[in-house]
Amino acid sequence: MAKNIQAIRGMHDVLPDSTPLWQFVERTVAEVLAAYGYREIRMPILEVTELFKRSIGEVTDIVEKEMYTFDDRNGDSLTLRPEGTAGCVRAAMEQGLLHNQTQRLWYQGPMFRHERPQKGRYRQFHQIGVETFGMPGPDIDAEIILMTARIWRALGIDDLELQLNTLGTAEERAAYRNELVGYFESHIDLLDDDSRRRLTSNPLRILDSKNPAMREMLDGAPALTAHLGDASRRHLDFIAETLTEGGVDFILNPRLVRGLDYYARTVFEWVTDRLGAQGTVCAGGRYDGLVELLGGKPAAAVGFALGLERLVAILEEIDPGAGTVAADVYLVLMGEAASRAGLLLAEQLRDALPGREVVAHCGGGGMKAQFKRADRSGARYAVVIGDAELEAGTVMLKPLRADEAQTEVPRAALPATLQQRLD
Repeated sequence: MAKNIQAIRGMHDVLPDSTPLWQFVERTVAEVLAAYGYREIRMPILEVTELFKRSIGEVTDIVEKEMYTFDDRNGDSLTLRPEGTAGCVRAAMEQGLLHNQTQRLWYQGPMFRHERPQKGRYRQFHQIGVETFGMPGPDIDAEIILMTARIWRALGIDDLELQLNTLGTAEERAAYRNELVGYFESHIDLLDDDSRRRLTSNPLRILDSKNPAMREMLDGAPALTAHLGDASRRHLDFIAETLTEGGVDFILNPRLVRGLDYYARTVFEWVTDRLGAQGTVCAGGRYDGLVELLGGKPAAAVGFALGLERLVAILEEIDPGAGTVAADVYLVLMGEAASRAGLLLAEQLRDALPGREVVAHCGGGGMKAQFKRADRSGARYAVVIGDAELEAGTVMLKPLRADEAQTEVPRAALPATLQQRLD
């Protein structure tokens, strides 16, 4: 017998018991974004590989090791998107959304990276991303951080920590980079292999190393703060003061970096200790250089992405029953005639009870088996129709979750009766 085909390692099914919680997260985030004037954009999952080589950089782990890249039948190199920002910038440029305009955009969907699967990190993972264009001031930076704080409140998550930093301008960062490289070269024996590789290509990323053997050396590394000009300081001060006045606590973390050259000034992360090593739930920052890097005219840009798997995992830990959905009404139908009448009655109930879940039993079976299914559905009421009820034009209404008496109800009065009892 042929072996059962299984899902690819690191790519998971989201089962029906879990999808209500996913839908709750997606719906809640979408509602918050809409309240701030953000509009949804939908981009392809596949992009030309060059897009990510130019945006992320060829000497990064993502491009070198983690992307799902292949040649199609025309010989073109295509890649399953490892993140959403580059595709959103490409779409905004291609569709003329950036010329003398400001944009507040968001998207959601799967991303793909060939990483070692572990809790909170999968090879197919899902993100909701936000990208803004055409607004160079610190006000939009502050707004999107305030917006993320509102998302956590709407989801009922109250223990995430906000870390904030600035990377300054390209010129300020270049001066800092030279000092940083000199410092690391003076401690070359303490650098691990990955950090030595990054020393020439991406030295700021060394600051983000999780290697405990390098911790003391990294703590002694010079900080970018000394290289910041007045404009960069004012930019950060505006954000910090706005967050403080808005009641959003944060920590200034000078080791928080984005190692890519197109990032500028603001970077931030929301982190948790609930997920082990994969503690970042949401990360973002200002990337004013990316549009120009991809061939467009220079444009201010700020954005963030949040991980849906990680948010769902946090909510499941906070409340193991979160997102559980139960039916409201389950129709127990005895016999062919009752089944036909019950299907039509269920349609009437759905018209009369919008937003309520009404399940009509299908597949036959005795009364005992049908009541077991009704109970497993979590329904508050069972509606029983048999030959006697058909002849009398009635149904039996049986409470399944409350200490109420079973009652006989005229079929025509059932929608109003259920509406009253379910409210």
